[in-house]
Amino acid sequence: MNRLDQLIDEALGAEDRALMEKIAEPGFVRQALGLLGGPGAWVNWVLVAVQSVMFLAAVWAGLRFYAATETLAAVKWGLSGAVLALLATHLKMSMMPQLQAERVLRELRRLELRLVAGRSAGEAGRKNQGT
Repeated sequence: MNRLDQLIDEALGAEDRALMEKIAEPGFVRQALGLLGGPGAWVNWVLVAVQSVMFLAAVWAGLRFYAATETLAAVKWGLSGAVLALLATHLKMSMMPQLQAERVLRELRRLELRLVAGRSAGEAGRKNQGT
């Protein structure tokens, strides 16, 4: 926790702390599985399927590389396995920007919730003062 987080924590009231605990950020696995749901989930399912096939093909090519007895065959299988492994990793990492965007949107929703809660508390206070 850095200094800014400490200042924010000190500024929060009891209600705000309870609210922040109630809507705590989910763990990484839950966030990653959250990408497989919603309106754009089909794209991520396709990416996961293609990435899995590429990974399995890379493992298969790697095994063929180690089993090759001729140099040319070893180069072909080794290069194929390395390229497939790199492509599979690239596809897996292509979902990280979406994960970060979901994280930012979640924080914006928290901020919006706090603003609405503060506004409704302020309106209730003005109504009590007016009567």
